[in-house]
Amino acid sequence: MTQEITVVRTFDAPRELVWDAATKAENFAVWFGTEAVSVPLETLVWDAAAGHRWSAIMQLPDGSTKPWVGEFVEVDPPSRFIFTLTDVPEAPEDATPVTITLVSVGEGTELTLTQLAPGFSPEQLEGLKAGYGAFLDTMERVVASLG
Repeated sequence: MTQEITVVRTFDAPRELVWDAATKAENFAVWFGTEAVSVPLETLVWDAAAGHRWSAIMQLPDGSTKPWVGEFVEVDPPSRFIFTLTDVPEAPEDATPVTITLVSVGEGTELTLTQLAPGFSPEQLEGLKAGYGAFLDTMERVVASLG
């Protein structure tokens, strides 16, 4: 059985705007950071193109940092992108894929985010889902600011 989480959110904005919010570096730094943590833009290497590697340093509320690395697997604007991520930079081969799909729904956009989560406990799966929920809460504010 493949373990994964899926989070779906509908934005009151056209797909191209949500695409920009999701994939442009200056916007990713905001929503991946959320209100609780930050991803300073100067620590972010993010160019959403297939085959490109990315990295970021997340600054946590307690003053510690969490490094992230990954690679863009597929980028199909403005419909879908797949990237891998791990917070263990010394083992990039263990990065897990995240798929973000955008579908126009009326005048809005439905975003579906799916991440494989092999070996996660039920509690870890719920925590991961809640974390992405917070990311998408922040992305809603980014989308509103772009509109």
